[in-house]
Amino acid sequence: MDYKMKYEQWLNSTAIDDADKKDLLSIKDNDSEIEERFYTDLAFGTGGMRGIRGVGTNRMNKYMIRKATQGLANYMLKVDKEKAIKCGVAIAYDCRIGSTEYALNTALVLAANGIKAYLFESLRSTPELSFAVRETGSLAGVVVTASHNPVEYNGYKVYWDDGAQIVEPHADGVVAEVNAIEDLSEIKLISEEEARNKGLIIDIGAEIDNKYIETIKKEVIRKDIADKENFKIVYSPLHGTGKRPVQRVLKEMGFNSVFTVKEQAEPDGNFPTVGYANPEEPAVFKLAISLADEVGATVCMANDPDADRIGIAVKDGNTWIYPNGNQVGLLLMNYILENKKDIPANGAVISTVVSTPMLETVAKAHNVKVFRTLTGFKYIGEKIREFETNALDGTYLFGFEESYGYLIGTHARDKDAIVSTLIIAEMAAYYASIGSDIASELKKMYDKYGWYKEGIISVTMSGKEGAEKIKNIMNTLRANPPKEINGIKATILKDFDLQVETNILNGEKSTINLPKSDVIQVILEDGTHITARPSGTEPKIKYYFGVNAKDKKSVEEKMEAMKKAFTEIVK
Repeated sequence: MDYKMKYEQWLNSTAIDDADKKDLLSIKDNDSEIEERFYTDLAFGTGGMRGIRGVGTNRMNKYMIRKATQGLANYMLKVDKEKAIKCGVAIAYDCRIGSTEYALNTALVLAANGIKAYLFESLRSTPELSFAVRETGSLAGVVVTASHNPVEYNGYKVYWDDGAQIVEPHADGVVAEVNAIEDLSEIKLISEEEARNKGLIIDIGAEIDNKYIETIKKEVIRKDIADKENFKIVYSPLHGTGKRPVQRVLKEMGFNSVFTVKEQAEPDGNFPTVGYANPEEPAVFKLAISLADEVGATVCMANDPDADRIGIAVKDGNTWIYPNGNQVGLLLMNYILENKKDIPANGAVISTVVSTPMLETVAKAHNVKVFRTLTGFKYIGEKIREFETNALDGTYLFGFEESYGYLIGTHARDKDAIVSTLIIAEMAAYYASIGSDIASELKKMYDKYGWYKEGIISVTMSGKEGAEKIKNIMNTLRANPPKEINGIKATILKDFDLQVETNILNGEKSTINLPKSDVIQVILEDGTHITARPSGTEPKIKYYFGVNAKDKKSVEEKMEAMKKAFTEIVK
């Protein structure tokens, strides 16, 4: 069905509210706007379904939420009807505009299909939803969030019974069921009153909160740190869900000098002080650093709106620096491996194919295994399940993505900024107690293991035209990969869509044992890694760079040269 037919279908559907029909009528003479809203349906990517709020099949709205949920319900009932009805679905939502309404619509569609909905009484973090799936014994879970995306976005992520985001075969199964729904009239829906009277919406809250916090507290590595109670930390939830759980867990673990940025403390989907509530961006720390300078703190931490990511700013002498996602991951991994007791012989760290190559160097020094997955924390969650079912030899120690997502412990199967905030606070306080700090420890790691640097170029290409450009770039790189970059020979080409690794020098090929994904990685003879990957949740193509050199100056110069050279190749 073309976009004009879809538009007319929605205009004439009894499932569309009058107010939304009025909005659609307002664009009846704007063909380009109709095309943008209806040329495709929002699809599940690495983080589920995510998009700009609005009325249309290519927009986030209650109708697309209902369609996704009906598809999920159909899939659950096909896979195991008895278990679907008996176990139900856990549902959480964050502070974003529309999240409360979308979460309730999710519950009402499930209830109409006879499936119980365990609905959080108010906003909760994404990692707590992951925890709640197993705690409630649910067959699946849903969280309504757009994570760190701009204010106009919202999203919908689906989890399976292990608390991890859906992977194959469930991912394809759910998508197929969603796509099979051709008309909104196929979606089942009942009123909230009827759903509650039938016992199909069950409110959850404080009991799950308490169990979640107690489980997180067990991940502490060093309990007795000198003067921990006076170690000053500045924290910001960036108008999101993190305030209550972070403040609580830090206080209960003896951090009594935590200062929360008051202007960013309360949930607000408009994100008035930042606009773009992404802890990867140094700009979001402006208020936190001002407060830190006022109170004398040397560490600032900030979560994204659904509290699954964390960024930090730390003092390096008199200067504030912003360690990137790879650096924080390396710092946490190194701290865990150097301080955790009784690390098993098959201890393992999990990261992704676009994270720093330095990971293997540090892990090898501690005799720890490394597993690489595709981008998306759901694949790290999948590996944890394989460890626990003995499908893979390993004991989970730590997992991280370069995009500021970390998981200490297996209480959740998604990145968890609540536990990460706690362990970063512990790490910072411990280093302070021995006369060091995070910036100094990072330099020590580079001096010991070599100077590595990571970078990323993210290019936004919106709409249908942008999607076609991204596809053309990937097809061209796949068909005609660079033989050299910045004068350095390319030695390995990894095509994760074809699942083939090619030795460019001798033509030998081997199989990549990971799921298919539209990702291409080139490795140069000096160890440089360059990866091209379309975003699964945003209209972007991302280029990831990993380089190494003998010292800080050399590695910075090399990074800039590689970025420039590769950008010219792409052009």
